Amino acid sequence: MNDIKTQFDITEIIEQRKNLSFITIAKEHAISLITYLRDYKGFSHLVLLTAVDWLEDNKFQLTYLLNNPDIKTDIGVRVKISRDDATMQTAHQLWEQVATYQRELKEMFGIDFPGSPDVDKPFILEGWEDKPPYRRDFDTKQYSEDTYFPRPGRESNDPAEYMKKKLYPDEK
Repeated sequence: MNDIKTQFDITEIIEQRKNLSFITIAKEHAISLITYLRDYKGFSHLVLLTAVDWLEDNKFQLTYLLNNPDIKTDIGVRVKISRDDATMQTAHQLWEQVATYQRELKEMFGIDFPGSPDVDKPFILEGWEDKPPYRRDFDTKQYSEDTYFPRPGRESNDPAEYMKKKLYPDEK
């Protein structure tokens, strides 16, 4: 790992366990590092690309999870990007399936990957006009109340009180 740390602008390396590490790197160096890991370190399999919304920090964290099947080791490459300018360089040229992950992240978080195939085509949420639903500032309750009609006969219960009534029906 030391050769990687000196070669790239790595912010942090965390060894979670013997066969799983996480590297945090600046946005502009991430795809270079991922390419290097694939081409020179044997991390030939992209397991997944996912995102986390750090609303309080006004950041998204992208994690590219890579696997080296020869040594049975995973590395997560973490990149923090601004929520205000949620764009990231595409990696579809490295693995074809990256384009699918990038389409999902564009639709669900609003993170753009310019140049990625079909990134702007509807994927899951055809006709969606609202804020991306995986953003933490998306109000699911409000969306539900605005979108769906209330069903008569439905009531809300405090779970603790409801279970108390179910378990001890004779107590008042």
